[in-house]
Amino acid sequence: MACGPRPVHRRTEEVPSLPKSPTRRRPLTRAALTDSALALFTEKGFHATSISDIVERAGLTRGAFYSNYRDKEELFLALYDAHTERLLSELREAATAPRPEPGSGTDSASGTGSGSGVHPVMQLHERVTGRTPQERQWFMVSMEFTLHAARHPEVARALAVHENRLTEGLAEVVTTALAGAGRRPDLDPEDLARLLVAAFEGLTARQLVHGTGEPTERLLTHLMNALSAPLGPSDEGQ
Repeated sequence: MACGPRPVHRRTEEVPSLPKSPTRRRPLTRAALTDSALALFTEKGFHATSISDIVERAGLTRGAFYSNYRDKEELFLALYDAHTERLLSELREAATAPRPEPGSGTDSASGTGSGSGVHPVMQLHERVTGRTPQERQWFMVSMEFTLHAARHPEVARALAVHENRLTEGLAEVVTTALAGAGRRPDLDPEDLARLLVAAFEGLTARQLVHGTGEPTERLLTHLMNALSAPLGPSDEGQ
């Protein structure tokens, strides 16, 4: 009972602070809706969360929801795009980060330095292994939505467009990371990106079920070595 009055009090404080101009207010409204939706999708799941739940948590009206999003699916895809943008930004930073000096502790301990030639790619892996609570939560929410899309062709087509954007960005990042290790993809970079996403999703699911003892890093290292090749003279200047 003690937590009952708090949402009302919070909404009372927040509403007057919104800009009066609809143009300036819209980004704040959309942010409130997406933040509310992500929290609820994480707590209850996509299917169990209603639009009424989302607007109540956000302190907004159903009219505010429908003036920004057609339905719950469109709101999720906005969350997907925001996650993709943040993830690719982090991965680009990791792909271009300075590598540890050969023989350093990181290089030898991880087995991902100059000796194995895939250290930058494993830096990417460190960002997206699902070890942080936020990434684990996002993985479960996105997998639930994927299953939802599989049962609804229109939703599946929309999700595929957004997934393709992630694939294109990831292909660019992985190519850059491999080049930093003196390697190149041994197949089309977008095909490599698709394989990495499939491997990541499968291995993350196994980690959630079997625990952190799953040999994710070792398996991804083998995968990257199998699907890439050392740069040669013909690759100079490419």
